[in-house]
Amino acid sequence: MMTIKTHIINQINIAEVVAESVLIQTPDDALDLLANLYYQGFDSIIINQLHITPLFFELSNGMAGEILQKFSNYRVRLVVTGEFENVTSKSLKDFVYESNKGRHINFLGTTADALQALSK
Repeated sequence: MMTIKTHIINQINIAEVVAESVLIQTPDDALDLLANLYYQGFDSIIINQLHITPLFFELSNGMAGEILQKFSNYRVRLVVTGEFENVTSKSLKDFVYESNKGRHINFLGTTADALQALSK
């Protein structure tokens, strides 16, 4: 089951996805969620890493790139919240670091951090 918490900050409609299980198992799942929220008028999406398959974070399989490209195509900002400080994979650590230098896709610790980043 999934619920959407709506946040409106500086006229930006932000959807915070709240769930009890993994929602995104495949790129098609990501596209379905993205399209659903996009057509509801959301500009930005916050989702916890626990709601995304662990395969997303194994960069060698290309799933992260495929999913994140969909967000770029729709021009919807995404923040994945979770524990990224203790990442041991160098490639994932570099990916998170490079993503966080931009504004479109970010990996942050908390919903409060995400809301602050998305409100700019």
